[in-house]
Amino acid sequence: MRHSDRREIPMADTPSVLFVCVHNAGRSQMAAAWLRHLAGDRVEVRSAGSAPADTVNPAVVEAMREVGIDIADQRPKVLTAEAVEVSDVCVTMGCGDACPYFPGKRYLDWALPDPAGQGVAAVRPIRDEIRGLVEGLLADLGVDPTR
Repeated sequence: MRHSDRREIPMADTPSVLFVCVHNAGRSQMAAAWLRHLAGDRVEVRSAGSAPADTVNPAVVEAMREVGIDIADQRPKVLTAEAVEVSDVCVTMGCGDACPYFPGKRYLDWALPDPAGQGVAAVRPIRDEIRGLVEGLLADLGVDPTR
């Protein structure tokens, strides 16, 4: 779903969002960081990977640091059925069918380039596109950004 495809998503008082990519070292980490940054405690945020890496991509850490968001303390986490089950919205980014399906959940797939093996210059446009998608998601959730 692109941010131009907006529709209100009915949620609990504090909606929860799970971002999933293969390694949980790039796209899903940036999306989670943007959502935490823009929504504060008004959205519960999780991220995971279907085959998590050992560490977050250093170029991703640096690209996020450039916009004032420090994710150096984040660690890739394995995707569990429980994480999907307790989330209102599950956003996948290139993990295919690895995400378990639960009826009643909202599933979105964001087609984004994989920053794996890329330098900071290549990560910046991905970071910026993710911010726009997260802003669109916040609008869908009825949450005004705090920053």
